[in-house]
Amino acid sequence: MPQLVDTGILFALADRSDAWHARARAHVQSSPDILLAPATILTEVAYLLRHRIGPEAELAFVTSLADGELAVENLGAKDWTRARDLMRTYEWLGFVDATIVAIAERLKVRTLATTDRRHFGAVRPAHVERFTLVP
Repeated sequence: MPQLVDTGILFALADRSDAWHARARAHVQSSPDILLAPATILTEVAYLLRHRIGPEAELAFVTSLADGELAVENLGAKDWTRARDLMRTYEWLGFVDATIVAIAERLKVRTLATTDRRHFGAVRPAHVERFTLVP
């Protein structure tokens, strides 16, 4: 079963000074699951890498995508509607996080690799009572 990854995990993997770096790295190295990145997080990750670490970090990320090191999941037609509905239900939930939930529901993914415990811990997905949040 795949795990969806959020922006925070991918950023933490690249930034050795990030509080989540060691946990994110250990989790990614030990997890037998496929790590699946929603397409909506990619620009956010690239932006953060460039502006907080530098252009070389952004280039390394894009290279890893080009080399197929990370599986990417695009939004399906119904995901847009579901993301909108989630944003209406949870006014504090932003677009990117809403699309992560929508994709997780469509794929029946139960586990999210995330640094965002507050938002993903509060959302009640349609397919499970709660997400399992790792690391």
